[in-house]
Amino acid sequence: MAKEPRRNIEAAATELYARVVDQARQPLYYLEFGVPDTPDGRFDMVALHAALLLRRLRRDHGRTEQLAQAFFDLMFADMDQNLREMGVGDLAVGKRIKRMAQGFYGRLAAYEAGLSDPSDRLLKEGLQRNVYRHRAASDGQLAGLAAYVRRQADGLDRLSADRLCAGALDFAPLEIDAG
Repeated sequence: MAKEPRRNIEAAATELYARVVDQARQPLYYLEFGVPDTPDGRFDMVALHAALLLRRLRRDHGRTEQLAQAFFDLMFADMDQNLREMGVGDLAVGKRIKRMAQGFYGRLAAYEAGLSDPSDRLLKEGLQRNVYRHRAASDGQLAGLAAYVRRQADGLDRLSADRLCAGALDFAPLEIDAG
């Protein structure tokens, strides 16, 4: 397959990243699922949605490799800018970004393993460790977030590579599981 022009890849990555950030800002996570409404909690929700997208892009790796890399680069350039806007000094930004990238790779692996476990045990463990970190989520919050993640992964699995390469990203509707 012919290589996509770089500007098309960057435009698609920009659209995908904007959708990921919009989705990560939904109040449901913070109000219903108990995700901490802090800079770390907001990073965790961006990282979660980014991991779900990158998981989907990996399925069509030959077609989406450049898009996935452009998305990743854009995400961490935005994180760099956000740290600077929060007043983190120039010397510390690089170290923080490196730690964030390492943490992101760990999240990718944890969520991939979690989604491959039909019992949701690994997914819940990964969410507790990465999203809730220093506080225990209730069983309901953890189950709700795990169900949400699984719904999003299933929805993304149904999206075509053509739509993603065009920068179109549809997340499943936000809903709370009853019970």
